[in-house]
Formats: sequence, C-alpha cells, structure tokens
Amino acid sequence: MDSQTKCTRILTRLKSLGDPKAVEGMARFGVHVANALGVSAPNLRRLAKEIGKNHALAGRLWRTGIHDARILAALIDDPAKVTVSQMERWAKDFDSWAVGDTACGCLFDKTLYAWDKAVEWTERGEEYVKRAGFVLMASLAIHDKKASDERFEAFFPYIVAHATDERNFVKKAVNWALRQIGKRNRHLNRLAVQAAKRIREIDSRAARWIASDALRELTSDAVQARLSRQ
Repeated sequence: MDSQTKCTRILTRLKSLGDPKAVEGMARFGVHVANALGVSAPNLRRLAKEIGKNHALAGRLWRTGIHDARILAALIDDPAKVTVSQMERWAKDFDSWAVGDTACGCLFDKTLYAWDKAVEWTERGEEYVKRAGFVLMASLAIHDKKASDERFEAFFPYIVAHATDERNFVKKAVNWALRQIGKRNRHLNRLAVQAAKRIREIDSRAARWIASDALRELTSDAVQARLSRQ
C-alpha cells in the first residue's frame, strides 16, 4: 500500500476517533482548534504504535494541516531520516504548543541537529518557534542521558537572555528548560540555581516568575534528596 493510500485510511481512522467535546477543551488550553479533530493522546499513541516508523507517511500526514495528523506524524517519523530543511518547514507550521512540543520531544530531540536548533530557535521571533528552542533544551535534558554537562552549560546564557519574553508559551518553556537541566545532576543543579538567581534580579515580570518557579523546584527537598543519591 502506498503512502497516499495509507494517509487517506489513517485520516478516516482519526476522524472516527475524534471528539468534538475534546476540541472544546483543547481551545481552553491555548490550542488552535480550527483543524483539530479531538483525538485523545492515548489513541494517537496506540495508532502510532500500530503504524510503526514511517517517514514518507509522516510527511503526508503533516502536510494535511490537521492538528491530530501532525501530532501523529511526529510520533511515527524516523529521526534518522529527518533533515534540517524538514525541521525548518515543520517549525514554520507550528501553530500551537501541543504540535511543537510533540515534534520536539518525540522526534527532533533525537536527530543530529537538535543541539544546534535548540540554540538557533531561541533567537527566532515567532512565538512557537522560539518556544521550540527551549523545549528542545528541556527534551535533551530529559532524554539524552549521555550528553556532557558542558553541552547543557552552553544553554544557560540563552535561558538568562530570553527570560524577559512575556509571551506565555515562551516564558513557560524557558522555565521548563531551566528546571530540567537543573535536575540532571548536582553540578548542573548548582549552575541552574545560580542562573535562576541572576534571572530573579532582572526587572521583568516574566523573569521574576521564571526564577521563583524554578528555584522552588530546584532547591526543594525532593530534588536535592534525589540528586544527593546519584
């Protein structure tokens, strides 16, 4: 079966799994729902497991512009076949945190270009592309167990520099990156706490929120106890 036929059949499946009430709920969480079907995350993941990795099919699903199909595309694409140009094309299409976060945390963070794009995208003006840069930082901190501390240390200047961005989805991603890096080990935790304290001194409402929220977790008894056992 060719990828076009598969795409058509999968779209039919997605539509059958859609829930209009779920679409209403998505809107409340800041997801653009004009092209959403309301398929639940568990159903999307089950469908992705059933399909398996399929780069060509992922591309076709993405090009439909349907929210749920794009989530599924990120789940089934093969990171070994993802190119820089594909990452840029998809990033330009990000129209919600849900699509961007799935692409970054389930696909892009496993590519050869993740570290470069994590930095590059933080300098972009588009809200969801800029967010994607920090989501990549957080995702790498979670998933790349072999990465050196030095690679994460290089992210701190960007986290501090962009902590004044008042846009909700950007500031939350900056905060997420800071917290995830700071939970990798005791050394990075100390550096993350130092960065948070620098951010706290910036005259910006976003910066103060990012710093206070991050410090609350990074200095918590639970995090410190876990890191002390490493």
